Amino acid sequence: MGALGTIAIALLVLPLLHDQVHGKHAYENLNKCDIYQGSWVYDDSYPLYDSSLCNFIQKEFECQQNGRPDKHYLKYRWQPSSCMLPRCVFLVLAKLGREESNSHLGVGVTVFDGEDLLERLRNKRIMFVGDSLSLNQWQSLTCMLHAASSQSKYTIERTGSISTMTFLSHNASLMLARNALLVDIVEERQGRVLKLDSIDHKDQKAWKDIDILIFNSWHWWLHTGRKQPWDFIQDGDNLHEDMDRLVAYEKALKTWARWVDKNVDPTKTKVFFQGISPTHWNSSYWGYPEGKNCSRETQPLIVPPYPRSRHPAEGIVEKVLSDMSKPVGLLNVTGLSRLRKDAHPSIYGNGGHRGMDCSHWCLAGVPDTWNRLLYAEVIRR
Repeated sequence: MGALGTIAIALLVLPLLHDQVHGKHAYENLNKCDIYQGSWVYDDSYPLYDSSLCNFIQKEFECQQNGRPDKHYLKYRWQPSSCMLPRCVFLVLAKLGREESNSHLGVGVTVFDGEDLLERLRNKRIMFVGDSLSLNQWQSLTCMLHAASSQSKYTIERTGSISTMTFLSHNASLMLARNALLVDIVEERQGRVLKLDSIDHKDQKAWKDIDILIFNSWHWWLHTGRKQPWDFIQDGDNLHEDMDRLVAYEKALKTWARWVDKNVDPTKTKVFFQGISPTHWNSSYWGYPEGKNCSRETQPLIVPPYPRSRHPAEGIVEKVLSDMSKPVGLLNVTGLSRLRKDAHPSIYGNGGHRGMDCSHWCLAGVPDTWNRLLYAEVIRR
């Protein structure tokens, strides 16, 4: 069958597929589906954008531009076990102008419908609040939407700790508020004091009246020594040089939860909490004791060989969210991200072979999937 025959079949098939995917049954299926259970499948249509054409990516996430030689890590798409992610566009892939034996019809390949998401964000503001993993996800979304609407004019500005990219055609603002701990750190006579029961008034003001809020906090709670951003921890009237970090984390999340319960109107604002982003510093966790970290990893795990116990912070997040009076969606990306030992910057995170990064993620990469899942949650909420 030649190219014209392939195209003719495509024209007959695509309307049926459109009804199947975009009709009400697709959304009903999505509402019943656990989109966080599934597997990574190789998809030659990936990545969702060319990182070299996205000027918003910070140097440490530009793995290809920093010299990473392999590209397989770019080609994996998250596929839930019992449904398709929303607004999938079914593509017809035909090798035009080649021999008939080499032509094919690739029906069922999914791509992100950024135009639809931009339309949903028209005259709205979405804000990521958190640490550099939030930066990772924010920059991913800016690239995804820019690729979907590359002719749209945009502005980028930074005021204090808040960065904003606005698509002028839709008056849609994508915002990032850098706040690794969500609660206060105050300079006092004795030093920098982390206050577990207090949120800065400037932060509170910045979060109010945003249409979609995505919070994230965990990695900075583990820092010690020179990387630790505080000298003391204040818990109520008690001042500690240190304390159990999980206990401190839970107390801080409860402070954040009280703020959400008191200040957020769920009819106007959708709130999400980003699940724990896993690191891959210890290769013995995935059955490779000879290695040390994520260096030279080029393939995802098919099944998790990790101990079946969950990340200790996962239970804390789930408990705090379940005790809240206002609805907060959990973007439960921990399990699916655990499989991607191959997708960190590794030695390609800072313009060359300097340092090792098994915490952040290459762009394009895993944060694009986080944003596809966020897109699904926005639709079904």
